[in-house]
Amino acid sequence: MNMQQTIPLIHHSSSSECHANLRIDGVGLGLILHHQKLGRIFDIWCLHIPVADRTPFTDLVKLVERTVKSENQRSPNRPIYLVGESLGGCLALAVAALNPDIDLALILANPATSFSRSQLQLLTPLLEAFPVPLSPGLPNILSLTEGDPLRMVLDNVVKGLPIQSTAREIVEDFTTLSSSLHVLADILPKETLLWKLKMLKTASGYAQARLYAVKAQTLILCSGNDQLLPSQEEGERLFQLLPSCKLRKFDNSGHFLFLEGSVDLVTIIKGTSYYRRGKYHDYVSDFIPPTPDEAKKTIEAYSLINDVTSAVMLSTLEDGTIVKGLAGIPSEGPVLFVGYHMLLGLDLAPLISRIFTERNILVRGVAHPLFFERRKNGKLPDPSSFDSMRVMGAFPVAGTTLFKLLSTKSHVLLYPGGVREAFHRKGEEYKLFWPEQSEFVRMAARFGAKIVPFGTVGEDDLGQVVIDYDDLVKIPYFRSEIESLTNEAAQLRTEASGEVANQQIHLPVIRPKVPGRFYYYFGKPFETEGRKQELRDKEKCQELYLEVKSEVERCIAYLKDKRESDPYRSILSRLLYRATNGFASEVPTFEI
Repeated sequence: MNMQQTIPLIHHSSSSECHANLRIDGVGLGLILHHQKLGRIFDIWCLHIPVADRTPFTDLVKLVERTVKSENQRSPNRPIYLVGESLGGCLALAVAALNPDIDLALILANPATSFSRSQLQLLTPLLEAFPVPLSPGLPNILSLTEGDPLRMVLDNVVKGLPIQSTAREIVEDFTTLSSSLHVLADILPKETLLWKLKMLKTASGYAQARLYAVKAQTLILCSGNDQLLPSQEEGERLFQLLPSCKLRKFDNSGHFLFLEGSVDLVTIIKGTSYYRRGKYHDYVSDFIPPTPDEAKKTIEAYSLINDVTSAVMLSTLEDGTIVKGLAGIPSEGPVLFVGYHMLLGLDLAPLISRIFTERNILVRGVAHPLFFERRKNGKLPDPSSFDSMRVMGAFPVAGTTLFKLLSTKSHVLLYPGGVREAFHRKGEEYKLFWPEQSEFVRMAARFGAKIVPFGTVGEDDLGQVVIDYDDLVKIPYFRSEIESLTNEAAQLRTEASGEVANQQIHLPVIRPKVPGRFYYYFGKPFETEGRKQELRDKEKCQELYLEVKSEVERCIAYLKDKRESDPYRSILSRLLYRATNGFASEVPTFEI
């Protein structure tokens, strides 16, 4: 139970801009680290419950429910968000269960619906047994979250033994739960703690009995180091029970999730694609660009692959001159980057990072839907590992989304080969598996987008595929697993023919090598401005499509040839160079 902050957060997207109404319930400490960033995209309201307040839980539900209904009546086409931490999670669930016809989005941090399975329920008789105020010893008492010591104290209470001396002997071996509990010890006297615990029991039971009626979209945030509640276990349980639910785990976090400096609620909302102004999330109109700090953290998260591969980037100026760096990339959109997808998509992070760092251009990358949703009881990877890329603008492949992005003059990254290239077979390095038909040319022409072809090279200097799809399907167990994963993932290009339609989801076995280097070469842009009518002709459209594909193949061939003369292709030579010239120095490459 988060006794200093029961936080249902009600927000209502109330305008065409990034604003909403948002309510916080409780003392409000959980809002301190988040209110400024939240205030940039939401209208924030704060429901404060004084420490001495004794409003029953059911009355709190009615209070929040009245506000929800009022806001829904004022703006019926906008969602209302309820964010609750601990006890606030029960309150948010209760309101959602009572109002299934209102468009609600819940964010629940360590919800206290697991109270009946926690050690907290044992604190009530313990506190009632103390005849004097407990403020000085409260942190130590609350730190008794392990079953055996706490039960020892309770057993002694039943036997009539001196409770204070018994408890003192036990708590000497426990550290305090957190520095926040020292604050709570001063502001929550014994009577208040008892009231909070009893209300928590009531709230948990009330919400549990109504979970079947919850239809709202839900995001659950659960801590792996919660000393008060079994939050991760409860998160998984609710994920299975609630019909429209996402789950994010914070393995190293404690119960007071919103008070931890490493937890940013706005970034979580962005990374889970949870912000929306209408009934559904729109990856264009609801996208909020990353702040400089968010972009920095995302790029730092991929620092290992960036440092190990030490990517060389080349681009082409308007006059056809090849230059080192990204000066040849068009600044003004719409721009469509089209290129080869390396094994396992290893080329993505360095590309996005460098273009953003050097040119301050945010590239919106097209990704497979498997990185965005996970079926309950499914076998696909947890999509949370891709949250940082969603913060940087990644979106699931869809023609309507690409249409909207080009219409808003965005820079978009597209890999026509998709999964087939990223999970290629042995000996298929740098081979393009593109559809026969021109999927993107006509759309680019509609908005006058520049098509920038590019090649990437270096995967074969990082590892080699030794067991591929053709090998795995010969083994019954792996064949069954591949079929299961492929069926679970969204089916793409179902009407396509040839190898590009071969979209089986599998993980090849790769033998690592001493890392080499990644190379990127952006060719001269193809202009489509003013060619809309011309490119409506299927033959003309197909002709340009083949020209773009040929240019990508030329870029790859150029890089494969030139890297042979790079004296710093090996990571060993690059480490020696940096040891001599400073580890922050840029490592040279071949002459153009």
